[in-house]
Amino acid sequence: MLLVNSIDRVAIATLVDRYGLELSLVAPDAEIPGSYWGAREAGLLGTKLFARLDTPVHSVLHEAAHFICMTTERRVGLDRDAGGDDAEESAVCYMQIVLSDALANVGRERMFRDMDDWGYSFRLGSTARWFAGDAADAYEWLVGNRLIDPNGALTYNCR
Repeated sequence: MLLVNSIDRVAIATLVDRYGLELSLVAPDAEIPGSYWGAREAGLLGTKLFARLDTPVHSVLHEAAHFICMTTERRVGLDRDAGGDDAEESAVCYMQIVLSDALANVGRERMFRDMDDWGYSFRLGSTARWFAGDAADAYEWLVGNRLIDPNGALTYNCR
């Protein structure tokens, strides 16, 4: 599993900053504020995205994608639980994969593996198979909300 301490932290901070999020690293073994899953998983609190150096990169990108995909109204009271419906959750998973391509030495192949290793569950069995053959609804949701363009590229917009 690729951890925050293994990638360029300035690059990930710059990426999430483009969406109005501030990456805030907390001390080793400290509780991560706003973490839905606890332990070393990333957390959201307002416009802050919290992580430790041992936080998996997929977790940071997933929480960033939640922020990007949620409405402005939901962002106002954001504390731990991003909410959203099933369609949005699928879009979040798709978005975290697209975000991974914006980071050197991360990319979608690594994201597919780490998502599978963490336990993400898709009908077709693996994240890669879902992304390639069963994620049209997530793609359309993101394009419809102008979060990616029709070619699948990031627009750096929030919903």
